[in-house]
Amino acid sequence: MINLNHTSIAILHSPYKEKFAVPRQPGLVPSAKAELEMLPPYNDINAFAGLDEFSHLWLVFSFHKNVTTKESENAWSPTVRPPRLGGNKRVGVFATRSPNRPNAIGLSLVEFHGVVKRNGKIYLSLSNIDLVDGTPVIDIKPYIPYADALPEAKAAYAQTPPEKSLNISFSEQASIQLNSFSSQYSELRQLIVEVLQQDPRPAYKKAKRDDKIYAMHLSDFNIKWQCGLTAIEVISIDDVYSDSIK
Repeated sequence: MINLNHTSIAILHSPYKEKFAVPRQPGLVPSAKAELEMLPPYNDINAFAGLDEFSHLWLVFSFHKNVTTKESENAWSPTVRPPRLGGNKRVGVFATRSPNRPNAIGLSLVEFHGVVKRNGKIYLSLSNIDLVDGTPVIDIKPYIPYADALPEAKAAYAQTPPEKSLNISFSEQASIQLNSFSSQYSELRQLIVEVLQQDPRPAYKKAKRDDKIYAMHLSDFNIKWQCGLTAIEVISIDDVYSDSIK
C-alpha cells in the first residue's frame, strides 16, 4: 500500500474557533469570511496568476480537529449518522461527507474575493466557508461551472438546502452588546443570525424545545443562546479577548 504524506500549503483563519456551530456544508452562511494564509514556499505570487478570473475555489483540507486515541488511531466505522437524517439513521460512510473517514481529508467549495499581500505574506480572501479556524489546506483548485455544477444530479437525502425555519432574536443585553461592537464588527449580527439559522445543536434535538443554554466561540466572541420550538434567542455576546485580560 502506498503511503501518501500530504503537505499543508496554507492555514485558514476562520471565525469558527471550535467545531460546534460550523455549518455542515459550505454556502450556508454568506457572512462567514476568512483568510487563507499561504505557507512558504507556496506563497509565491506567481502561483496565483490567473486565479482572479475565478469566483469560487475548491479547498482540499485536513480534518485536523478529529479526535482519535492511540488505540483507535487506525480504526474507522463503516457507517455514520448524517445530520440531515436526524442523526439517528446510519448509512455507509462513503455515502456521506462525515469528517470521520478512513482518511481525514475534506473538500469545500468557497467564494473567492482575491489575493491579498500584507506584511510580506500572501492571503486568499474567502467567504461562505464551513471550516474551523486553523484548518490545514493541502490543495486549491478553481471551480469550473460546466464541469462541477450538475443541478440534475441525484443527491439522495440532501437534494435541497436545509430549511431556515428558526427566527433569531436578541435579548436586551445582547442588543446592547451588539451596539457596542458595531463600529468594529459591523457584520456581527448578520453572521450570528446566519449561523444560528442552521441550528447548530445535535440533529436529534431539531424541532424540539430545549431549555439548555448553549455557547459558541464565533470570531472574537463567546455567544450564549437558547432554543425554543421555532425561535432562538441570543442571550449574551461577550468579547473573549476583553474577558481574558480582566
